[in-house]
Amino acid sequence: MVIRLPPDFIERIHSQSYIDHVTLAAAFEGPVVTSVRVNSLKWLRAVERYPRVEWEPDGYYLPGRPLFTADPLFHAGVYYPQESSSMFAGEVFRQLTAGMTGVRVLDLCGAPGGKSTHLARLIGDDGILVANEVIRTRASVLAENITKWGIGNTMVTNADPSRFSMLPGFFDVIVADAPCSGEGMFRSPVAVREWSMQNARMCSERQRRIVMESWPALRPGGLLIYSTCTFNPAENEENVSWFMEQTGAESVPVELPDGSPVVAVRSGNAEGYGFHPGRVNGDGFFIAAIRKPTEASQIRGMNDSGGRMKAGRGLLYGQGPVLRKVKKEQTRSASRAFERSEPVALFDRSRIVMHGDRIIALAADNELFGYIAGRLPVVKPGTTIGELKNNILIPAHDLAMSVKLREEAWPHHPLSGEEALAYLRLEAPAAAGMPPGRVILTYRGVAFGFANNLGTRVNNGYPQPWRIRMERGGAVTEIL
Repeated sequence: MVIRLPPDFIERIHSQSYIDHVTLAAAFEGPVVTSVRVNSLKWLRAVERYPRVEWEPDGYYLPGRPLFTADPLFHAGVYYPQESSSMFAGEVFRQLTAGMTGVRVLDLCGAPGGKSTHLARLIGDDGILVANEVIRTRASVLAENITKWGIGNTMVTNADPSRFSMLPGFFDVIVADAPCSGEGMFRSPVAVREWSMQNARMCSERQRRIVMESWPALRPGGLLIYSTCTFNPAENEENVSWFMEQTGAESVPVELPDGSPVVAVRSGNAEGYGFHPGRVNGDGFFIAAIRKPTEASQIRGMNDSGGRMKAGRGLLYGQGPVLRKVKKEQTRSASRAFERSEPVALFDRSRIVMHGDRIIALAADNELFGYIAGRLPVVKPGTTIGELKNNILIPAHDLAMSVKLREEAWPHHPLSGEEALAYLRLEAPAAAGMPPGRVILTYRGVAFGFANNLGTRVNNGYPQPWRIRMERGGAVTEIL
């Protein structure tokens, strides 16, 4: 495909000495690179069919772009289609948070969920991820993808970046994959048509607002990981340099292996990393990390005697207490909820709450969650385990997707590929061979959803808003 690059873009890219503009332009004429990141908590088998993404142990390049909708494993959260260059954010996070526990992370621009699902896998059970998206419809998509990924340490919020100033010094890491001019995706004619010098300038200004309005939420000594999918210096290294000038932050380098195709990009004391098609097997991408100055009197988690608390235990908000005492009836309700959830899910007692008749495993312990939820609009608080009706637990699809599901809690019934797609279309599963009552449906050994075999009919437990719109008879895709 012949891509006609904007003349203003061509003129500017010639001035960027760290980019081989000839190789870059040639790469834009080539095919789009497709890659996926595997959820190794759900898929325990080795992936040997595809080459691995150099900087991501769970990332793989596919030979082409398949119809992901036709692969039941995609809907089961076994993998996430993610652009390979952007997976380097995980490597930056791994290097710069090595040895940290109880990490609190904000993914500021989280939708549709590539980096959020990646971060959720990396921070572990003792950390918490707040995955945020300012546009409500996109926040719903983010929540769906977080649910399918099944790692219960993530809550989804729908807030403007300015709202995070209400959580001063709270986060250890803020990841800002900022909306940008999209030059790195110029293999797409749509991205080329939407580009303009004016839009690029607007993006740079918006990126500054997004980062600076959320900056108070980063603890002293905390990390900002900033990224875009463009080559524009004003949105990349120049913005990072500006952030440093405004805040006194310092640039934090990462280690690149010898012979890495990733290019170090510098502006003043700021250092970032550029991914340029033709050098890397992926789209264009930029990433940098800076560290907020440490101010001893404001360090998150300092107790009254000046000692350091364990990360994730202390909360400071101004000079006064921020957490209300839990009422006795709430404690009794939580105890009842844990008693009902413990046989079916492996969540810590401190995270289990009752909300009406629903049992929910919060993304963090009740107090920490309450501190966040009291200041931000929450779309998804964690994992919905189920609902009590006439004292019977009706399990939620959230639980079927969760890696914390006790799979022995219900009988299993395997589905073929065609049966799995029919389930996703909200068709009633066939009762033949299915155990009576509530069952866990599986596909290729992975929990796929719930069904209720009533004998005369089988009720489909898949969420109605997620129904796929595929005609019967379509071929099943098998990527793994």
